[in-house]
Amino acid sequence: MIAGTAGRVRAPRADARRNRDHILDTAEQYFSEHGVTGSLDAIAKRAGIGAGTLYRHFPTREALLAALLTARDETLVARRDELGASAEDAAEALDGWLNAVTEWACAFDGLPEPLRVATTTELSPLALTCQGFITTTEEFLLAAQREGSARTDIRALDLFLAALAASWVRGAAMADEASGAALAKLTRSGWELEPNHSNTRRTA
Repeated sequence: MIAGTAGRVRAPRADARRNRDHILDTAEQYFSEHGVTGSLDAIAKRAGIGAGTLYRHFPTREALLAALLTARDETLVARRDELGASAEDAAEALDGWLNAVTEWACAFDGLPEPLRVATTTELSPLALTCQGFITTTEEFLLAAQREGSARTDIRALDLFLAALAASWVRGAAMADEASGAALAKLTRSGWELEPNHSNTRRTA
């Protein structure tokens, strides 16, 4: 009796995991085609499940996006570790990290906006993801500030938002191939201190 009961308990869990993985695979494809504002009901239909099944696994669009981005975290974490170990100086490491965040936020069209909103509330499932990357940004920023290569009045949150803005620009209708790099260069000019410049330079 116990063994039979255990078998009946495990089977739904396995089915639930398969459903969840199938939803994520379908959502990955759908958001890649239609952007993050695409219909969740359409994702459920493409996955061949009822909308209720999708919402049981992912009650909100943000919950679904958070799960999809978690699957991409390993690449960004690896880049963080690589920059920390191999960058020639702290300014280069910070710049490399911000470029990596910009690439990460380009995963789906329209992704920068829900990420931006998530920085303003702790209620979004994306909030924890964003906070982790803001904390990492702060670590790179503090190292650059200690080195004297970054202004001391710059905040990690602002740099994270700048990276999201660069991601948004890459997908903007008026952007061209040079737009993303130009904005990244402009952002760096805003936080970087050239040699022999004072950390207290005017910010007007």
